[in-house]
Amino acid sequence: MNELKLSKRLEEVAKSIPKGAMIADIGSDHAYLPCYAYLQGYIKGAIAGEITEGPFQSAVKQVEKTSLTDVIEVRKGDGLAVITPGEVDCITIAGMGGTLIQTILEDGKEKLQGVKRLVLQPNIGAHHIRQWLIEHKWSLVDEKIMEDDGRIYEILVAEQGDPLGAYGDKIEEGILVGPILAREKNDAFKKKWNHELAHTKKIVEQMEKSATTKEGQEKKKKLENEIRIIEEVLS
Repeated sequence: MNELKLSKRLEEVAKSIPKGAMIADIGSDHAYLPCYAYLQGYIKGAIAGEITEGPFQSAVKQVEKTSLTDVIEVRKGDGLAVITPGEVDCITIAGMGGTLIQTILEDGKEKLQGVKRLVLQPNIGAHHIRQWLIEHKWSLVDEKIMEDDGRIYEILVAEQGDPLGAYGDKIEEGILVGPILAREKNDAFKKKWNHELAHTKKIVEQMEKSATTKEGQEKKKKLENEIRIIEEVLS
């Protein structure tokens, strides 16, 4: 992977960026995504944010190597602390857990002023992000799910608007599996949720013997509800 050839998941992230946007790529690692997005004509400029020294230095070197220092600025900081309100109109966060992405958005929500689009690619726990988007009045305008190098990834694209517009009357189901993905049900979606179904059933089976406390029974009930939702979606 480099500035000219991204992984399949990051290519899809890049395609979801509005044409001509100024982006902040949070957790940019080697800054491959902003470099690629600029060279492909997707964006007019970028801020690449990194919290740790090693990836920060890698991003700096990558931007220098591609002679893009005049259009891509690498900044060191935690989450959205690297930007100021109104500085960018699109934020990309890729390759982290859904809980961490949710925390980054929550901790930096005052920095989202002027941001028109969020492009978020969680490795796991996308439901945490969907819940946050609903609570903060972001509308889910697109979702993608794909298999890349043996792993399944989801991409969530959100804009300010009706937070429940994509869900219809299936809010609980939509938060768990993705309202747009549930309608499309592609092969990657079916593979992911058939695997999750089998895994969750196995956990519940083990809990039949061990879940004796009130807390354990509540967790078991929650998982049984998830099983019901997944089975309905896949049927």
